[in-house]
Amino acid sequence: MISISNVSKWYGQFQVLTDCTTEVRKGEVVVVCGPSGSGKSTLIKTVNGL
Repeated sequence: MISISNVSKWYGQFQVLTDCTTEVRKGEVVVVCGPSGSGKSTLIKTVNGL
């Protein structure tokens, strides 16, 4: 299982993630969707760094 809790990320003065919290269980397939600039890639890169 991957669990993230209250993850926030800033680039300088620009906040790209604000208190993201979720759990992904083994075998689950997750889709991250949203408008351009909403932090999708940043969230994936952050989780990948674990």
